[in-house]
Amino acid sequence: MKKYFLPLIMLAIFETVAISLWLTQNNIFYLFNFNYIGISISLGIFLFIKKYKYARRVAQLLVGLYMLVYLGFICGENMQIEGFWYYLFTGVFEAATIHYAVAKIFGPLIFGRGWCGYACWTAMVLDFLPYKVPETPRKRIGWIRYITFAISLIFVSALFLAHVGNIEKIMFWAFIIGNVIYYAVGIILAFAFKDNRAFCKYICPITIFLKPMSYFSLLRIRCDKNKCISCGKCKNVCPMEVDVTDNSRKRKNGTECILCFECVKNCPKDAL
Repeated sequence: MKKYFLPLIMLAIFETVAISLWLTQNNIFYLFNFNYIGISISLGIFLFIKKYKYARRVAQLLVGLYMLVYLGFICGENMQIEGFWYYLFTGVFEAATIHYAVAKIFGPLIFGRGWCGYACWTAMVLDFLPYKVPETPRKRIGWIRYITFAISLIFVSALFLAHVGNIEKIMFWAFIIGNVIYYAVGIILAFAFKDNRAFCKYICPITIFLKPMSYFSLLRIRCDKNKCISCGKCKNVCPMEVDVTDNSRKRKNGTECILCFECVKNCPKDAL
């Protein structure tokens, strides 16, 4: 049963969140929502343990499509960063505010950037592109993420300062238009840099929350130095270019690990 410890732990974490929010917010939706996400992610990890080739993709599609189509298009909730600012400014602890608190602000202290690997609906589409491993050197343009972060904050702040009416409808259209822009930019960058995850590395504003919190993540890929033969295969298959052979928290690109386990699958000595 030891090998099923991780999916059980993930399920327990989301089950705890689901029950806690259901009882404190008196809304059964949270029970369904976080149970569904927890089961989907745990299923993906379970399938990985069973050596199913597309295990992570299963979880990614189950969670990503649920949040994009059901929560976004059908329920009209802006789950992008603009929605987070909107609920934060209105002082309402629900929807995007709770989502960000669990998945992108406090959650990474436990599971790092697992959100990026198993639930992000932007990466869900980008991961279908052909450049699963970057074919060009990493660019020094990560500063762009701070600009997109600032733009999102300024946009929502301006709506409130100008006392614009019907902001909820604007938030809905901002979600749709924002996703179209994200997908377009992500696909263009992927082909331009020959790297599916170029958008995640250089543009995505959510990483402003994710990166510092992921530094302290409890769940991390670790290397057994006694087994490692320094073959370099783990580095060659990592979509985020993380040096997983270094167990320190200061390892190269350490805060960008999305727990895709490609390194684990390709290690010839089971050192990871």
